[in-house]
Amino acid sequence: MRNAILSVFSLLVAAAILLGANGLQSTLLSLRANIEGFPLSAIGFLTSAYFVGFILGCRYAPRFIKNVGHIRAFTALASVASAATLAHILFVEPVSWLIMRALAGFCFAGLHMIIESWLNERATNENRGTVLSVYRIADFTAVTAGQFMLNVADPAGFVLFVGVSILISLSLVPVALTTAAAPRPIKSAKLNIPKLWTLSPLACGAVVAAGASGSAFWALAPVFIQDIGYDVSVVALFMSAIIFGGAMAQFPIGWLSDRTDRRRVIVGTAFLAGAGATLISLFGPDSQNLLIAFALMLGMFHLPLYGLGVANANDFAEAEDFVSINGGLLLLYGFGAVTGPIIAPFVMKGFGPSSLFFYNAVVYGLLTIFGLYRLTQRKPVPVEEKTEDFVSVPAGAAPAVFEIDPRATDENPDEAAAKA
Repeated sequence: MRNAILSVFSLLVAAAILLGANGLQSTLLSLRANIEGFPLSAIGFLTSAYFVGFILGCRYAPRFIKNVGHIRAFTALASVASAATLAHILFVEPVSWLIMRALAGFCFAGLHMIIESWLNERATNENRGTVLSVYRIADFTAVTAGQFMLNVADPAGFVLFVGVSILISLSLVPVALTTAAAPRPIKSAKLNIPKLWTLSPLACGAVVAAGASGSAFWALAPVFIQDIGYDVSVVALFMSAIIFGGAMAQFPIGWLSDRTDRRRVIVGTAFLAGAGATLISLFGPDSQNLLIAFALMLGMFHLPLYGLGVANANDFAEAEDFVSINGGLLLLYGFGAVTGPIIAPFVMKGFGPSSLFFYNAVVYGLLTIFGLYRLTQRKPVPVEEKTEDFVSVPAGAAPAVFEIDPRATDENPDEAAAKA
């Protein structure tokens, strides 16, 4: 096992640097946009633009990677993402930032794709779970560390933007110097959303809700914290608490869902996420301790939702359909992530900062009700027939690509693409 980790160590280092930088940049842009007096709707659109770019990246980046190779593609995408970060401090106005965020989303879709498909190919069926677990630990740790970098300098200045750019550029070094063999070309899949809905409506609902709720608070929680009277250090604590809560709960919730009716776990998780969001709205403005505690609770039950949806869909899927199924779920997540930051600012403007998390509670509540309805429409999948393939969502981002599915390398990629 030690040899397996060492064989991809350089890729894990690159991923940690890249994800930490992206997590820092996401929170930094919300803070700086608020300082600059951007309208709430414009701050929300920044995150929506990122996910629009991410969706386009998932669609078109594989073609780019196929044409020039993984290392060259990584170099190009990271360089553009680094330059886009610096462009934010040259053109401090909403339209330019929207363009830069969409460009960053496209680049990070390709960067995630390269790293995760590379890790997946280097792993074997015997050690894949461990390799991906280490990757997720690096993900959560790096994004958490990135949040605390907000305390290094004033978000109103340029230092943090330069720091993000430096980190993205440094992520090139482990990839450029790695001795690991580059993976085979990535294949895109034919997506069939109507078939996916027929297969598992609850899975579709879960990933849309995860996108619509998560993208809203990643975009606007820093504004919420500032508007209720806390400083930047509390922003870092709050965002880190959400990530840490998710890190703690991923395994036990995934383990439970593999051993009972997964739909019930989705319903319970959505309900508790809604409770956490409601408690943040009610008690967060009056107590910093309660604010952080309920952020931890929200993270515990929000971050596993995407993985639960993926696993539930795969419970009902045929083996040859897994590429198109997971690709379709990714697309639905992206659509939800685009709409959340568009709707939430109008809610906050009309009802105050705390209504951000009431909005989230409504999204989770609708998923809870829909899940209870779906429990009456179909018998549960027997435990022995379940796929034990719970895959967590990266902290503060969209799920990267469906190639991360553990079964992706069980067959020739050309055959998989043909079947999809």
